[in-house]
Amino acid sequence: MHLIQLRDIRKVYHLEEVKVEALRGVSLSIDQGEYVALMGPSGSGKSTLMNLLGCLDRPSEGSYLLAGEEVAKMSRDARARLRNQRIGFVFQNFNLLARTSAVENVELPLLYSHGTSGRERNRRAVEVLGKVGLGDRMDHHPGQLSGGQQQRVAVARALVNRPSILMADEPTGNLDSRTSRELMQIFRELNEDEGITVILVTHDQDVARHAGRYLVLRDGLIVTDTTDFDAALESLHSRDGEE
Repeated sequence: MHLIQLRDIRKVYHLEEVKVEALRGVSLSIDQGEYVALMGPSGSGKSTLMNLLGCLDRPSEGSYLLAGEEVAKMSRDARARLRNQRIGFVFQNFNLLARTSAVENVELPLLYSHGTSGRERNRRAVEVLGKVGLGDRMDHHPGQLSGGQQQRVAVARALVNRPSILMADEPTGNLDSRTSRELMQIFRELNEDEGITVILVTHDQDVARHAGRYLVLRDGLIVTDTTDFDAALESLHSRDGEE
């Protein structure tokens, strides 16, 4: 069974009497342990697709099975529960609480897991901070950390619920090239050593290169699905991406 299975997914927004088709019939399967990069020009639909995959939104039409569960018709609360169980998110802007220590930021998702004691929350937060190389920065607040360290805290927070899927939206957008490489190494280790499925949206070709599968979107459709990075780039830069 596929971990993720989309069938004819469509997403329509109605903006001031204007109908915008962000996704126009996307079908896609992703297996546990894959490392997938979503690529495409601005407005191609990749962020919309990421939001749907991450259960942050639901499609206007079509079917989305996540580990066999139909997501498309789920209520907001049901999607939130599923998201908390299965998915960790990493964003470009870190989204950390400024007045809260690194370890407390990482503990936050566990507050929604009923039955997890304060001691267990702390133990798991300390464990994942060590995994991302921040064992000596646990009591620091975000303002005392570099951008790269803040993003590592964000990765630790994404991992603390032990998700099967890690989703990252432009995770290196605010990082320098060296720190970006370090973050990508963490993602690679999580994928290869722990079998976590990684799905990322990025404009950075050096970041995308780390994936093992490349989905190129254009005008709300997947126009290329390949494991060949050069073929993905050719499609990305081609005016005939639909062909």
